[in-house]
Amino acid sequence: MDAEVGIIGVGTMGSMAAWQLAKKGVSVLGFEQFGIGNDRTAAGGESRLFRTAYMEGPEYVPLLQDAKELWRQLEKESGNSLLTLNGGLMIGEAESPAIKTILKSISDFDLDHEILEGDQARNRYPQFKLYDDDLAVLDKDAGFIRPELAVVSASLLAMKQGAEIKRYTKVESITPESDGVSITADGKNYKVGKVLISTGAWTSKLMPELKEQLIPRRLLLTWFAPKDLTNTGVDKLPIFARMRGNFRLTGAPTLDGSMVKASYTKDPLAIEDPAELYRDVYPEELERISESVDALLPALLPDPVRANAYMDAYTPDGHALLGELPGWKNVIVGSGFSGHGFKLSPVIGKIISELLIDGKTGSNISHLDPGRILREVE
Repeated sequence: MDAEVGIIGVGTMGSMAAWQLAKKGVSVLGFEQFGIGNDRTAAGGESRLFRTAYMEGPEYVPLLQDAKELWRQLEKESGNSLLTLNGGLMIGEAESPAIKTILKSISDFDLDHEILEGDQARNRYPQFKLYDDDLAVLDKDAGFIRPELAVVSASLLAMKQGAEIKRYTKVESITPESDGVSITADGKNYKVGKVLISTGAWTSKLMPELKEQLIPRRLLLTWFAPKDLTNTGVDKLPIFARMRGNFRLTGAPTLDGSMVKASYTKDPLAIEDPAELYRDVYPEELERISESVDALLPALLPDPVRANAYMDAYTPDGHALLGELPGWKNVIVGSGFSGHGFKLSPVIGKIISELLIDGKTGSNISHLDPGRILREVE
C-alpha cells in the first residue's frame, strides 16, 4: 500500500483535502498532471470572490461561514494573506430570483448587511449604473481570495505534514478493488486505500461515463482600465455581482494598481476537450463583455485590457458532486462546482477528509449528493 489516500488532481479541492488529511496524520499520495498552483482549470486569475449572502442558495451559508474560519486557519498556518474582506455589493432587479435568494440567505441566517436603494446607492457607489427597479445589497462578510497562493499554501502545508505530491504526473486509470484502489499514472502502478477524484474540468477525461454530468465549460476572465483609479481601490470598490436582465458581471477592485476585474459569468461556453481549451478570446465574447461593462459599469473603459480563459466542471443543476461515487468502492468525488466553488474550498477539503476517514460528515451536504443526478456507474 503506497498511501492511505490517493488524491487525483491537487488543485482547488485536492490541495485543501491534502492539507486537512495530512494534518490528521493520514498518509496522502497526490497526483497532479501540471504544477502546483497551475491555471489549467478553476484556479487562476489573481482573485476569486468570497460571498456569504449567497445567490446560489441559502443552504450554502453554513458552509461559507465554516469556510471563512478555515481560510483564517490556513492563513495562520501558512503565514500568507489569502482572504481580504472588503464587502460584497450585489445589484439587480429587486424582483429577480438572484436578489430574492440573497435576501433569503440574509433573513435565514441574520447576516450582516445593508440594503441601498435609489440615490443612496448611486451616491455611495457611482462606479455602477443603477436603474429605478434595482436593489443594491451590501454583504459585509464578503471579499476576495488569492487563488493561486491558496492552492500553493495548502499544498506546501500538506507536504510539510508528510503528504507526497507527484507533479507533472498524469493518472491514466483507477481500478477499485476489494482492499483499496489501484492507480496507473505515467505507466507506473500504485495502490492506495481510498481515492479522491478532484480533477474539475478534467474529470470526464479520466471517467468518460461522467461526461453528461460533469461538463467542462470555458470561463473568460477580463480586466478593464478604470477612468479614475482613486475610485476603484479595495477601500472604495467592494467585490461585486452586477446583474441586469441577461447580463451578469462579477468582479473585484483594483489589486495591481492598474486594472479592475469584471467578467461576464453567465452561461459559459461548453468545451469538448479540456486539453484543447482555446486560451485566446473569441470576438463575440469581447463584444458581449464590452456591451455589459458599457451599460452597467461606467467607471470603466469598455474595452478589456486583459483576458484569460480558464475552466471549471458544471453539473446540470449547478451544484457540485461531493461524496461517494455510486458503484465505485472506496472512491470519493469532489468535482463539478460550477464556477462558484473556490470560496468553499477549505470546508470542502475538511468534509472530504471526514468522509474518507469516518465515512460521514457533520456538515449538511445533501444538496451535493452525487446520487441525486448520477445513475449507478458500472
